[in-house]
Amino acid sequence: MNPTPSVPAPRVLSIAGTDPTGGAGHAADLKSIAAMGGFGLSVVTAVVAQNTRGVVAVHTPPVSVLQAQLDAVAQDVELDAVKVGMLGSVDVIETVGAWLAAHRAPVVVIDPVMVATAGGRLLASDAEDALRGILHHADLITPNLPELAVLAERPVATTWDDALEQGRAVAETFGTRVLVKGGHLSGESTPDALVVPGRAEPVAQYSGTRVATRNTHGTGCSLSSAVATVVARTGDWAQGIDTARRWLRGALRAADSLHVGHGNGPVHHFHHVQDLVTDPAFVAASCGGTGDPGTRFTDELWEASAPIREQIAVLPFVVGLGDGTLERDEFERYLDQDMQYLDAYSRALALLAAAAPEESTREFFATAAAAVVTGESALHRARLDGRAPQPPSGTTSAYADFLLARTGQDGFAVGAAAVLPCYWLYAHVGAELTERARRTGLQGHPFADWLETYDDPQFHAATEVARAAVDRAAEQADTATREAMRRAFLRACHLELEFFAQTSAATARQEG
Repeated sequence: MNPTPSVPAPRVLSIAGTDPTGGAGHAADLKSIAAMGGFGLSVVTAVVAQNTRGVVAVHTPPVSVLQAQLDAVAQDVELDAVKVGMLGSVDVIETVGAWLAAHRAPVVVIDPVMVATAGGRLLASDAEDALRGILHHADLITPNLPELAVLAERPVATTWDDALEQGRAVAETFGTRVLVKGGHLSGESTPDALVVPGRAEPVAQYSGTRVATRNTHGTGCSLSSAVATVVARTGDWAQGIDTARRWLRGALRAADSLHVGHGNGPVHHFHHVQDLVTDPAFVAASCGGTGDPGTRFTDELWEASAPIREQIAVLPFVVGLGDGTLERDEFERYLDQDMQYLDAYSRALALLAAAAPEESTREFFATAAAAVVTGESALHRARLDGRAPQPPSGTTSAYADFLLARTGQDGFAVGAAAVLPCYWLYAHVGAELTERARRTGLQGHPFADWLETYDDPQFHAATEVARAAVDRAAEQADTATREAMRRAFLRACHLELEFFAQTSAATARQEG
């Protein structure tokens, strides 16, 4: 079904098992629903004795008790969404299926719990068949890769292409949306995709890198409940999944702070509340007054840029700049190209100022455009003693053309994402190199003035304002625009890498 959008506090029913340690099952569902701004209701299908180390015992109450719970909810509460989790037997599955048919909620998400984390099958074959028989009631199913393989009747996917193919097959078989989740794939990438029947390509694809934590207990329950809640609020499946994923990634990043249990602990469902309470700046920079519980869009951009930043850090030019061993003529070649780049960057900021949606942002980027000319470029000219510039290199021209195209043609959101790396990477590199130089003493360092320009508190403050502008734009953007913003940011990061690298490459050619 297509839910009615703009439900302010959706009433979301969790049909699932218990977890006395609070990380999975209906406990995770209720936390996730609340975190996404919904009101959670709960029907228990099984009493599960489990903790962060594993399942100890399972008791399935009589089906009559399950039916009574379902009827009690239906007789009194109009539901906006239903999330279905653990259903352990044929009787339980058939009871829930009949109830879903009789009481159709606008949003139904089924998380087909079939395979344990260790790989063992949780359902008998007749129960698996019964579960397949109710999936047509779902608007979305959210299997992990082993469960997707069971539904597709194929081996577990080991590549993303295989996973997408299985997702398409399952969507066609059961006539419903499928969220294909790549978290079980090897490697650092954790892609997800929304696939639908009758369409060869995914409706939406979502990228991400693995969060370094072992505390992932209940992530499947949490994500499916969060998606159900957000979609009940907005009516947008692609956007709802994106919002839920961003929130869950924040919950994973904060999971280690909980210290719950001695095994694989839970995620921090209310990480955003903790941030809002303890850091007033988070409210202004991240939420922008909207109350969106998702993590900062720019945090995800920064995380995605990690491989590029690692390459920048070990470039001979950057290493020599930090420790003061860089040859003067090599630094001056860099400054010569950077002056020409800054001319284009100033024009790009001016274009961005003209497109900015609010007065304060227009003033910020207009002031920044002028400051590039009067501040950074002036420092470069002083270093070069007024010498005439050399022609722009291919790398410099490519970066300049990219920024002018994004800020002049693609709108404010994409343009703001494109110019952000010049702020953020320079602030990051400046801080890293200045700290390194301070350990040996900045006095007498041949490039101290350059390092201190980009490690200046005012430059860091400007970087934060630019980040906040991108975050606000992302909150108002649709999924396609946010993906374009992400591409622009990462392309600009790569162009920064090439810009830093070109000086060392030119030196190597001269020496060769």
